[in-house]
Amino acid sequence: MFAVLYISDFPLHAVLRATPGLVSAQPVAVLADDTTASARSRALILAANLSARALGITSGLTASQALARCAALRLLSASLAAEAEARAILLATAFTLSPLVEATAPGTATADVTGLAAGERLPALHRAVASLAALALPTTAGLATTPLLALYAAHHTARTPSLSHSLSREARDPIVVVTDARAFLAPLPLATAAPPPALAQILAGWGVHTLGALTDLPRADVTLRLGAAGAALWARAAGETTRPLHPVSPPREFSGAFAFEDAVETLEPLLFILRRLVDRLTLELTAAGFVAEELSLALTLADESTHTHTFRLPTPSAAPDLLFRALHTHLESLHTPSPIAALHLHVTPVRPLVRQHGLFDSTLRDPHGFSESLARAVAVVGSDRVGTPQLADTHRPDAFALSPPASVVPPAAPPPLHAALGLPLRRFRPPLPANVELAGHAPAFVWCDYAHGPVASTRGPWRGSGEWWETGRSWEREEWDVALADGCGLYRLLRTPTGWFIEGEYD
Repeated sequence: MFAVLYISDFPLHAVLRATPGLVSAQPVAVLADDTTASARSRALILAANLSARALGITSGLTASQALARCAALRLLSASLAAEAEARAILLATAFTLSPLVEATAPGTATADVTGLAAGERLPALHRAVASLAALALPTTAGLATTPLLALYAAHHTARTPSLSHSLSREARDPIVVVTDARAFLAPLPLATAAPPPALAQILAGWGVHTLGALTDLPRADVTLRLGAAGAALWARAAGETTRPLHPVSPPREFSGAFAFEDAVETLEPLLFILRRLVDRLTLELTAAGFVAEELSLALTLADESTHTHTFRLPTPSAAPDLLFRALHTHLESLHTPSPIAALHLHVTPVRPLVRQHGLFDSTLRDPHGFSESLARAVAVVGSDRVGTPQLADTHRPDAFALSPPASVVPPAAPPPLHAALGLPLRRFRPPLPANVELAGHAPAFVWCDYAHGPVASTRGPWRGSGEWWETGRSWEREEWDVALADGCGLYRLLRTPTGWFIEGEYD
């Protein structure tokens, strides 16, 4: 069994998908090629949407003739880049049906679905058509025993809003399953089999206008009068032609690029194109059995500079909404020195992680939501002020570094082997400036806004220093434990090159 996915008016839908700001009811037509402004009025219409066709805009008209019929018509140029993007989406969707996929023609993909169970073929085809429709690529499909019959079914579905009762389909269903080949082929127009112009003229003179009328003629007589070309046409009309597929390989690199015709200065057109790229890349990832581990975004600016940013996802995912949200969060706080002329998005794929957590391990309920909240905080306060504090490997007091938060909360550390001795120190952050009177080298009197009085007893000093080998980071300190007279308190005094401080109070 073979399935064919067919996008009618492929150049039109490819360009519409890549053009932001279009209204669904707006008449739009695509020119046959990308012409210069001087020759644009003579360019031919390649395809038009429903709104334009309702106003008499058909393929073959020149641009000036089309504008004469509808002054509000919007003319777009065919885009090879947009067609390549749409073709990649079509093939990625076909790969969800089968690993054997052929790029039959622009806007047409054929898949060998023999490996699918009979009861799974039609539901899988419905999911594929719905997925393409959600990506702004309206698609019809055919399912038959040969690639040719499936192609005829997909094309006929695109041309005809309803079919006869002999076909296993409901009205306006975009999918046709050919169960009776002869009944399906008989009413189709002769042009379906693509006859050579000379043979088409001869058969029209014979009154043969449908495939059924041609196959009603004896094959031997048709071959005798029309030769080998007539025999081949008769075989195509009878659906007897079969052929092996020429499969294509799935993509090994997941990336997308887009160059803007005019450099953009606002966020909306940039997000529009990024969403299109993310939808296509996640579809390719899913079809290949991968998920995204990391995103790399490169923006080429009009002044030829480049802004790059790498997004390390909290958990690998192939959900387009999650990936797009990470890009959106970064871009909404980004300010570039010049407009954006092009972009490139690369996805690092990995196999989906399968891990069983421990019985008492706890994970984040929404890792991507947590990551987005962190990204918003980074945009406000800076990347050097967001993270999980970790003790730094140094003797410098209160030295720490910020590291990315873990996705799994580790178990609590075991209690120390030996209990802490002595009184707990309640530290003041920042330390309180103080004035200290010395008796020799030891503090004799302390006063500040928090406490003051003569010193009854002292312990110390304890001196420390470090990082003298790094400019601007060297430190030194002298610590004293002092007890004020009359039970006024037990404090930790700190002396640095900048002065004296009360660093904390013992409880």
